[in-house]
Amino acid sequence: MRWLLLLAFATFDALADLPTMEDPSRGEGQGIMETLQNYGFDIVTLLALAICAVGFLVVANNCIATYSEIQNGRKQWKDLGAMAGVGSILLVVIIWLLNQASEVL
Repeated sequence: MRWLLLLAFATFDALADLPTMEDPSRGEGQGIMETLQNYGFDIVTLLALAICAVGFLVVANNCIATYSEIQNGRKQWKDLGAMAGVGSILLVVIIWLLNQASEVL
């Protein structure tokens, strides 16, 4: 009896539609090549954001490690300030360079 009920439900089709694909941020373009270039721009922009996120995580990890060494007495507070200052300048430079690179595309 259960198998008959299961077989009855298994034969019905699902009437769900797949979601439509969104256009790239620069628009669809005039042809397939321009549309692919626009999707490529979005991919490169996403990779640039990932690079910025990794840079932020590296700077944060180094600051946390420096703070840990301050607690152990191996480093001083000026080392943490230098690490945070240089790291923030590095992040600003990375973001600026990636913005400049995205204008080339």
